Amino acid sequence: MSRVVMVVGVARHLGALLAEQLSHDDRVDRVVGIDVVPPDDDIGDAEFVRADIRTSDIGRVMQRVEPDTVVHMNILATRSDAGGRSPQKEINVIGTMQLLAACQRAASVRTVVVKSSTTVYGAGAHAPALFTEDMVPGALARGGYEKDASEVEAYVRGFSRRRPDVHVSILRFANVLGPTIRTALSEYFALPAVPFVAGRDPRFQLVHEQDCLDALRHTTLGEHTGIVNVAGDGFLVLSQALARAGRPAVPLPTLGTPLVGGLMRRTGVADMDSAQVRFLTHGRGVDTTRMREQLGFEPAYSTMATFDEFVRARVTGGFDSHAVLAAARQVRTRLADGLGHQRGQP
Repeated sequence: MSRVVMVVGVARHLGALLAEQLSHDDRVDRVVGIDVVPPDDDIGDAEFVRADIRTSDIGRVMQRVEPDTVVHMNILATRSDAGGRSPQKEINVIGTMQLLAACQRAASVRTVVVKSSTTVYGAGAHAPALFTEDMVPGALARGGYEKDASEVEAYVRGFSRRRPDVHVSILRFANVLGPTIRTALSEYFALPAVPFVAGRDPRFQLVHEQDCLDALRHTTLGEHTGIVNVAGDGFLVLSQALARAGRPAVPLPTLGTPLVGGLMRRTGVADMDSAQVRFLTHGRGVDTTRMREQLGFEPAYSTMATFDEFVRARVTGGFDSHAVLAAARQVRTRLADGLGHQRGQP
């Protein structure tokens, strides 16, 4: 029986890599990549079809392609990826609704895999030590991408009830890091001087970009059903990460001010939204028992190994300690001046 996989979101880095790897897998006969713009990355032998999942385009494409497997990679974590908060929400929520409606009408579809995020749990001072998949998603989520992820998953669960004949998997990934992927977190750790909340040392988990792709491919070509947290073994705390990256730290009362957000954007951080601020203040941990026992997946990289691989590729190359220290002094001065000005305002 022929295996036809549709990868939605191939204009993004991980979507393109997944399409490329699946196109060279002997178990797959055809891979079709979907997006509104052609991918910059190589997608191997996969075919590219231009379509907007926010419209009925995706239904017409699905009728032509007749995929048995659909992988939804087009859930945008940052506003900058979409060009603003409104288009981000449209792509994430309306796009998912249209895509699932097309899947529901397509008799050929037998497997749906959704790339989600542990951001769905939110972050906060009262969070549990470890979130499990059965905990209510979004209990600590306040808005933005956190809320989008919760809504997306609710629509996916509704689709699963309407099409019980389809294997539906939601993979909730911890923050993905590695030598090539660019995210808000990767750009944060690549700053010449890294601001953090004084008195806080949040712990977190990571997934190596190759482990992310391997987990998606493993699920795509299997028959798993359900929700699974995916994260590398172990934790890092922020102070450990900054020490391993060799980055000076700049303590601040909070990261959630327009001054800090503007400075971060000017120095290269893609999007320091409120969800990212809460994550970098409180951290987050998830249980991965189900990943091993039910999904049958074991990451090759631990959280620490993932971070070290990122540091070798992105941070230590061309490292100039004098330049970094000078940048740290400049950041401290600008932030102190800005915060002093804010306190002096009536």
